[in-house]
Amino acid sequence: MIRRYRIRYYDLFSHVYDTFIAMHSKDLQQKARNFLIETISPKPGDTVVDICTGTGSLLPLYAKKVGEKGRVIGVDFSPGMLRVAQKKTRSLPNVSLIQADVAYLPIRSEIAEAVSCSHAFYELKGHTANACLREIRRVLKNGHAFFMMEHEIPKNRIIRWLYYLRLLSMGSDRMKEILQDEMYRFRMIFESTNKLVSASRKSKIIIGKKLLRSEI
Repeated sequence: MIRRYRIRYYDLFSHVYDTFIAMHSKDLQQKARNFLIETISPKPGDTVVDICTGTGSLLPLYAKKVGEKGRVIGVDFSPGMLRVAQKKTRSLPNVSLIQADVAYLPIRSEIAEAVSCSHAFYELKGHTANACLREIRRVLKNGHAFFMMEHEIPKNRIIRWLYYLRLLSMGSDRMKEILQDEMYRFRMIFESTNKLVSASRKSKIIIGKKLLRSEI
């Protein structure tokens, strides 16, 4: 019942999502996307998987980087979000869209040079987040990484309060985990973890790398 409600919520939100973002934080979102793209640095011929892709704003940027010999896969559980993403990518033959639960990715093992998730991973509940990370590790090639981008704790008092309110909406246990040790789940799954913060201090990227056996 809850899952159907969440899908319905995001289906409805898909109609106004891009307009909402453009009205409130277009410049910030573009800077955040550039920060993520530059950190991942996709190369021609790479396969990049973007989970919880939403309206697919990152997909055309990835498609340009990987070129015609590369592949970009966007995954989301909301058909409404994917319909908007399809409009953005219908002219891009190297982009595929998949409606799926991120805890059960219908993607072959060891296919991707990078997996990303932008401002959505915190929304996943504990058991779903763990299952999702295991699936991401399975999909990644050895020696490659998962890049999870989120907001850094804001300095502005009012915005910081709204940030905490968002975390609290996920449950007090999840909020406590994120604030105290947000890399905990990543260290359980990946051999190497790291955190980068943007120059503006407004965005962060947690990187979980699946090491080559020789690197372990």
